[in-house]
Amino acid sequence: MRSRTYRLEAEGELSDQIGRLFDGMSVRRTHGNTELVGVVRDQAELHGLLKRFADLGLTLLSVDTIDGEARH
Repeated sequence: MRSRTYRLEAEGELSDQIGRLFDGMSVRRTHGNTELVGVVRDQAELHGLLKRFADLGLTLLSVDTIDGEARH
């Protein structure tokens, strides 16, 4: 897997403290939810991000690539 830019959308507006747990991702609050956007180097890193969502009890609304790749 080549590096891709991903957008992960979490339900609710995450605090800055939680946003910092996603090092390297930009955090944007929009429409009552939170978008995390950043480059993911490989599938292992993507799985780590998804695990962090689960470990924090966050609801993941969507995962999208934003560099022209198909939705996942």
